[in-house]
Amino acid sequence: MSWATRHLSLQSALSRSWSHRGPLAWLLLPVALLYGALAKFRRYLYQSGFFKIQRVPVPVIVVGNVVAGGSGKTPVVMALVRHLQSRGLRVGVVSRGYGRRARDCREVLPTSTISDVGDEPALIQRITSANVFVAPRRFEAACRLLLRYPDTQVIVCDDGLQHLGLHRNLEICVFDDRGVGNGYLLPAGLLREPWPRAVDLVLHTGANPAFTGFTAQRSLAALARRGDGSEIALEDLTHSHEKPLLAVAAIAKPEDFFAMLRAQGLRLTRTIALPDHYDFTDWSSDGYAGYTIICTEKDAVKLWQRRVNALAVPLIFVPDPAFMAQLDTLLSGLLASQLNATLSSAHGHKTS
Repeated sequence: MSWATRHLSLQSALSRSWSHRGPLAWLLLPVALLYGALAKFRRYLYQSGFFKIQRVPVPVIVVGNVVAGGSGKTPVVMALVRHLQSRGLRVGVVSRGYGRRARDCREVLPTSTISDVGDEPALIQRITSANVFVAPRRFEAACRLLLRYPDTQVIVCDDGLQHLGLHRNLEICVFDDRGVGNGYLLPAGLLREPWPRAVDLVLHTGANPAFTGFTAQRSLAALARRGDGSEIALEDLTHSHEKPLLAVAAIAKPEDFFAMLRAQGLRLTRTIALPDHYDFTDWSSDGYAGYTIICTEKDAVKLWQRRVNALAVPLIFVPDPAFMAQLDTLLSGLLASQLNATLSSAHGHKTS
């Protein structure tokens, strides 16, 4: 059994136990209580000032979650960035760059190596053309971003709801159909911290929200894109008999992607589910030369380095307009306060 298969088997077993309060959840509950106590003590250290919360001079919006595993944060970040850009705002993005090998602070460029910056920051930069920086400490990434691009008006933090060292002005908590699972903290449940907790906005990315909050519509685009920029309609793939289709997904829930492809009428001869953020370094596409490979955009930024003809299908992610309207209202107040503070400071310098 390969490492990837073992990883997925363990992940599947934990996911099943996190959905209800069964024997495994009860067995792990003492560890979860210890985890919760440590998390609470860590938060207290920040609130008491023992650990410093650092600020940057522009509004920071954190898009994160309180559950383990992917819940659709990256599509939310990209939708948010594009929305703010459409309003004429200059938006930057900071991230830890989960899964990357480099440990420094660096800008994500179109020419960046994925292993150095991470797959999700690379995807965000490619789709939005926003200025993106990655670093182990998001405050460092934000400072470097503002130093390089001082006209930045808003920073969006990809993940980081539990990264308390960076002050945030708005918090967006993202959930998928799992909701809060069995309600226990890790490892007895899927919660990273107790819920409910205070956040500014809650957004559900799944089809069946577990509780109240804004929702979003998810669908696949009608086309697929190769690494050289050429495109093909999915409808053409449904009628093509040249090569069988092999769907590959290294995301939190690969089966969701496969189901969406089938819903578009594609007949998948084979599917390969890999662990989230899998880097494909030991995956040889040569073994699948007889297939047309189809994947997510997140996987494509890595797969195209080995197989430029792999087809990436974009995800169309549209949050509820009411969500964007509420976000605009909250952000407008922050931007107005920032402008007033800047003008007051400038006036103070003049009079002195």
